[in-house]
Amino acid sequence: MLYRVLKEGNVPLSLEISETLSHRTAKWLFLSPAFALTAKPLRFLPITVAILILGALGASLARLEPALFFYFSYSPYNYTSTMVLFIFNWIGLFLFLEALAYIFFKRAGNNLQLFTCIGLAAAPLAVFPYIYMAIPKILEGLGLYYQELEIIRQGVLVILQIWSLLLVSAAFCHGKGLRLDKGLLVSLIALYLNMAVLFLLGRFA
Repeated sequence: MLYRVLKEGNVPLSLEISETLSHRTAKWLFLSPAFALTAKPLRFLPITVAILILGALGASLARLEPALFFYFSYSPYNYTSTMVLFIFNWIGLFLFLEALAYIFFKRAGNNLQLFTCIGLAAAPLAVFPYIYMAIPKILEGLGLYYQELEIIRQGVLVILQIWSLLLVSAAFCHGKGLRLDKGLLVSLIALYLNMAVLFLLGRFA
């Protein structure tokens, strides 16, 4: 079949449909239409700020301690400190990516677009606190134990972590004009450092 396609230059309809679906899935998985809007960062900046405030408020209301790609139950901080911590986590990531872009790829400038892209990448984890609070109410009729609810919450968190990690990769690419493979490498470095710091602080004990 592959030989016939190459020889005749005709692509089967099923293959075309599959490629179209894959393209559309990737397009929305990486939020390409939204990232395209960051080409004019001043217009998109209010949305970035709104996402960060939404996440900060959610973490505060859910009494979760934000740690960039992670959340921990029962935050030891008050409402205001939790909100500030969430926002500064993502500002810290922005500064870290700026530093890596210059050190490894000699890319400087376009700071505002990268910041707006990072804000967009925070969206999945910004909505997690609201999902965290909603899960017990949604599943109330099932009579699940607390431990079972926590497993479901952690499962949702893992999915959103992966999505946010992919969006950070896309944010780095859009903000610095680099290929996606470099963005994935940088986002993985950020994730590993995030985990290393939390491990040293004893949060994974």
